[in-house]
Amino acid sequence: MSGWFRRQGYALRAAWGHLRATPGNFLLNMLVLSMTLALPFAGATLLANVRPITEQLAVETEISLFVKMNTPREQSEAMAGSIRKVFQERGQQVKIIFTPSEKALEQLKERSGLADIVGTLGANPLPDGYLIRLEQYSSTQAAAQIETIVAELEKLPNADKVQLDSAWIKRLAALMQVLRLALLFVAGTLGVVVVAVVFNTIRLQVMSHLDEIRLLQLVGATDAFIRRPFHYTGALLGFCAGCVALTTVALALLPLNAAIADLARLYSSDFQLVPLDVLASALLLFVSALLGWIGATLSVRRHLSRPQ
Repeated sequence: MSGWFRRQGYALRAAWGHLRATPGNFLLNMLVLSMTLALPFAGATLLANVRPITEQLAVETEISLFVKMNTPREQSEAMAGSIRKVFQERGQQVKIIFTPSEKALEQLKERSGLADIVGTLGANPLPDGYLIRLEQYSSTQAAAQIETIVAELEKLPNADKVQLDSAWIKRLAALMQVLRLALLFVAGTLGVVVVAVVFNTIRLQVMSHLDEIRLLQLVGATDAFIRRPFHYTGALLGFCAGCVALTTVALALLPLNAAIADLARLYSSDFQLVPLDVLASALLLFVSALLGWIGATLSVRRHLSRPQ
């Protein structure tokens, strides 16, 4: 085991020596890779910040059920059991709130500021109603199921009208799915770019160390021993580029949050974009290093062969 660690340590030192030997090329390649990685990193940051908001909006979805006019109050209140049964048969958790017509009229006066106009109507024009708050409603499949339940609620005795504003939630869920797929496509495409850049960088490294490689082969060094420093060179290049990309995205959030704050105040919100957490950042850095390792491995297999 100590020999394995000794070999890995030698490979790391040799890889770092390769990068230090050509600092200009190293910085230029790292800049190219970091700018390439910054776009998918920024997309991941945006999705991570928006996801809690979309989940919160989905939980607050509501159905309004209006009872037929002139329905006795006892029958109106008795509908709660039938409503709950419809949702229980579908495995949905709901909170049912009964709103008498008198309370609905008072709420209309308070919210609209039209108390004088409402007062001229004479009799109460509003029916009894139910407000049904839904849970587990964060996907398009759940939205389709809820629409089926709405159709069943409309068939209940004394049910006059059932309203569900689900179209915008389905559009939001579909939009988030499209954004995720688009981010995966962009990340995959730019990942290929990262591999290609590292491939070319390692090719130049191999060509510049041919004399050293031949000497190692003459003294009996294995192919794995010779190739390992180049693998680590690619991984270090990818890791350093990932660190720069994460830092760039975090710094870009500062002026962006200043603009978002002005918009959020218009909606009485304190929404701000925050950098990715430690676990997500570590995962992205691992992916960056892995892409560098893959590019280096492909390059070494292609360009490094035992001289004849």
